[in-house]
Amino acid sequence: MRPGLAVLGLAPFAAYVFVFLLVPTTIALGTAFFDGDGAFTLENIAGLLEPTVLRAFGSSLWLSAVTAAVGAVVGALACYALLGAPEGGRIRIAVDAASSVLAQFGGVMLAFAFIATLGAQGLVTRLILDATGIDIHEGRNWLYALPGLVPTYLYFQVPLMIITFLPAMAALRPTWAEANLTLGGTRLGFWRFIGIPVLAPAFLASLLLLFANAFSSYATAAALASQGSQIVPLQIRAALTSETVLGRENLAGALALGMIVIVAACMWGYSAIESRAARWRR
Repeated sequence: MRPGLAVLGLAPFAAYVFVFLLVPTTIALGTAFFDGDGAFTLENIAGLLEPTVLRAFGSSLWLSAVTAAVGAVVGALACYALLGAPEGGRIRIAVDAASSVLAQFGGVMLAFAFIATLGAQGLVTRLILDATGIDIHEGRNWLYALPGLVPTYLYFQVPLMIITFLPAMAALRPTWAEANLTLGGTRLGFWRFIGIPVLAPAFLASLLLLFANAFSSYATAAALASQGSQIVPLQIRAALTSETVLGRENLAGALALGMIVIVAACMWGYSAIESRAARWRR
């Protein structure tokens, strides 16, 4: 194929990146340093140090770290269990298909599913109440606050970990385990000295990907947490749509800029670690 045709084939992807990545990033950078009248200002950047904004960043970092860590561990254990299934078998195919779907399942649909299941009048909530007399929402409706986002985010974090980490886990060569046993090693020793060190870069890369995925999620939190702005994406919504705090629309650009810096750092780390992890898979 001629180089010109190859470049032409990348045109749709380049257009997608330009419209949905470069343009929003440019707008965020622009609005963060200008006021409503178009004059240059650092007031929006200084707004990032306000207590409410710092709390929102702290909550976002906490939520992302917890769901990334739990999702990575649970997903890695699921990948380990899948090693016993044939690569082209029905179990592997079913898990791969389900993970691909569930990793992209979010927004209003996911929020409604959790409300219908674990809400104040949800199916599981009523079953627990009828069976044990325990009201899991007694005193506080936690599902609609920050704690409720943890199980909701894990719903798509664990499948995402399976998708990203299973190829690395499956690439462990059986000959390595056989050589370890031949030389007098144990199964625990194999994982301690061979398996875990080899898989560590891929695990860390997947962990960073899960962190960035949770940190940038908006639709599910917006549909579930109807009151307050506990995390940064909801702070951005409040800055753009609030009817009580006016004249601070450009603060949304500064908040988006802060998110871009954090996510970009995570993705740079993910790329660097993943390129190192790919060396032994070649």
